[in-house]
Amino acid sequence: MTTLAELTLQLRQLHELDHPAVQAAAGQLAEPAVSDAEKADFLRALSDKGETAAEVAAFAEAFRARAINPGVEAWADGAIDIVGTGGDHTGAFNISSLVVLTLSCAGVPVMKHGNRGITSKCGSADLLGPDGLGFRLDSPPGQLRAALAELGYVFFFAQAFHPAFKHIGPARKLLAADGRRSVFNALGPLINPGRPAHVLLGVFSEAWTPLLADTLHRLGTKGGLAAHGRLGPDRGVDELTTATETRVRGFGRNRDLNTVWTPTQLGFSQSEFSDLAGGDLAENLARVHALLAGQGPVGLVDTIVLNASVALWICGRTASPAAGVAQARELLLGGAVKAKIAATREFFIQNP
Repeated sequence: MTTLAELTLQLRQLHELDHPAVQAAAGQLAEPAVSDAEKADFLRALSDKGETAAEVAAFAEAFRARAINPGVEAWADGAIDIVGTGGDHTGAFNISSLVVLTLSCAGVPVMKHGNRGITSKCGSADLLGPDGLGFRLDSPPGQLRAALAELGYVFFFAQAFHPAFKHIGPARKLLAADGRRSVFNALGPLINPGRPAHVLLGVFSEAWTPLLADTLHRLGTKGGLAAHGRLGPDRGVDELTTATETRVRGFGRNRDLNTVWTPTQLGFSQSEFSDLAGGDLAENLARVHALLAGQGPVGLVDTIVLNASVALWICGRTASPAAGVAQARELLLGGAVKAKIAATREFFIQNP
């Protein structure tokens, strides 16, 4: 068997890893007997060479195969994940979490895959979880299927579904101490254990946007797009927003989409990026309550509505990215999302 050290040498010689080599590497990265330093060297060499879409897709396949299966295949073909890579360090609000609730109110099955805040003060698991809007993170698969059937959405807590990652975390911390990213910064959005057929993906880097779109296309995703909001030279946000122009690249049936969107093209006024500011859990919960009471910042409301409208289009529910704006706005501000939060709390009270 090829060792991780041998694969690291191939990468330093600028050789692209083929599918069997990636599978071998994934197995050794998940192996506790392999040292953290050796794993970090491999990940560093892969990053220095530059990951290709074929390599990232092969890593995603390897860790999808190692994930716990929640048994939600009956919903997957019509479902979507609204997810960001994280790592943009902008401190923005949990936009995707409110988009999840809005879409579930529209009858779109949503499979949200996420984690607690790592590069932010409040991750999706923090806001949607039991200390936030009420979703139980440690739910067994049967309860998650019941939630999907009754609530129209489900949250897959990444730590609970990817046991192999505990053997990779220390190597990632070694890289992070040097200010280095690795392929695992991009893998999270690609390894949703529910395997929804559609994805709206926010990307931390414009350079990674076409690469991750190509990766999701290679993985057989039915439809979706990758989006990166431009904030300035070499700075951006892993969101589709009304405060930025957004580089978008489609995949699956949206493969032909390859352009830059502006808020005005989609029927919105340009907002201030400060409208999208987030904070810790308490601050973000306060923003949710203000927003649902009609007192949220205009840019934040519009950005949630925009993402929900685009997601409706991705799932084939509307004819264009902007055609669902009125529906999304009514669901968000007209009481449906507030009722969904109450229903979520009630579901987990009734199903402890």
